[in-house]
Amino acid sequence: MKNQFELLAKYNQKMNQNIYTVCHSLNEFEMRKHRGAFFGSIINTLNHILVGDIIWLKRIANQYNQLNCLSEINSFDTPNSLSQILFDDFSILEQARLYIDSVFISLIAELNDNQLTSNMQYQNINEETFNQSLCDVLLHIFNHQTHHRGQVSTLLSQNDMDYGCTDLITVCSEINESV
Repeated sequence: MKNQFELLAKYNQKMNQNIYTVCHSLNEFEMRKHRGAFFGSIINTLNHILVGDIIWLKRIANQYNQLNCLSEINSFDTPNSLSQILFDDFSILEQARLYIDSVFISLIAELNDNQLTSNMQYQNINEETFNQSLCDVLLHIFNHQTHHRGQVSTLLSQNDMDYGCTDLITVCSEINESV
């Protein structure tokens, strides 16, 4: 099971790197242009993905406080809404994305199978309490990112831009070959 999450974390990191690389060629107007997406613009959608990651990593850190890789996560302020713009400057947003992706890689490396299958209790933003296995939480996080990267992919395609193959099986093969 852990191997699958390692692969998902690496896939996640690779796809984020690809999307941010392509976004570098956009000007400020194109990054901020409202395009009818749920979070409006490319930069807003990228911020939303990071908001979700920070919220979930803080929840995980709260329950699994013995994990070294999460010791710095509380240096991030807890987002107060899912549409909060954490970083208006793209380069700072990208640095935060790189850091959070490295936290996911380290988190998966540090977790053991018992922790992965253990239940985690957390409250959502409406303060409702839930109990879920850490596996389910991690699957949700990676799926959430994939969902919103797909939206960004559509927004980029409106500018005739493509950030490459996103097929999990193909990218995972490439990741495995580079290891």
